[in-house]
Amino acid sequence: MILQQYKIVFAGTMGAGKTTAIQSISDIPVLSTEALNTDQNAHQKMLTTVGIDYGELTLADGTKLGLYGTPGQERFNFIWNTICSGAIGTIILIDHTHDHPIQQLNDYLNYFSENNENIIIAITHLDSTQYKSTKLYKEWQDSQQIHHPIFYIDARNKKDILFILEALIAKAEVQLSI
Repeated sequence: MILQQYKIVFAGTMGAGKTTAIQSISDIPVLSTEALNTDQNAHQKMLTTVGIDYGELTLADGTKLGLYGTPGQERFNFIWNTICSGAIGTIILIDHTHDHPIQQLNDYLNYFSENNENIIIAITHLDSTQYKSTKLYKEWQDSQQIHHPIFYIDARNKKDILFILEALIAKAEVQLSI
C-alpha cells in the first residue's frame, strides 16, 4: 500500500537519470517498470522506463514523499498527466549529452508547466561532455520569461538529489505562502 503524504514527479528525457535519481534516495526498493529499449535511435541504453517508477522517502519529521518517475519517451505521454495529478512539484531532468538539450528542455517544460508551475530543472551527464559548455542553459534562461531554478547534478549522487528535492519543497512552500 502506498502511504505517501506528498507526491514528487521526476520527468524528462530518456536516459537523463530519473530512475537512478529515485533509486539514490528511496527508502524502499524502487518499483520499476523498465523494459528492453526498442528505441536505440533515441538512446543507446539497454533498459528504459515504460510505465511508472515509484520510490518513497521519509523526511526527518516523518513526512512521506512519493517519488514518481515518468517514462522519457513522448510516445508514453498519455501517462504523464496521471502521474502529475496531485503532485507538489516536478523535477525535470535533461541529459546534457543529447544533441539538442535546449529543444528537449523546451518540450518538457512546455508540457509539464501545464500540470504544475512548481518546477526545478536538473541537467545531468555533465561528466560525459567535457566539450559542451553549460553556458547554453544560462543563455536560454536569460532569453525566457520563465524563472525555474537550474541545477547541474549527478543523478547517482544522493546529496545532489536531496539538494534539488529540498529546493523543490522550499519553492512549493514559498508559492503556498504568497
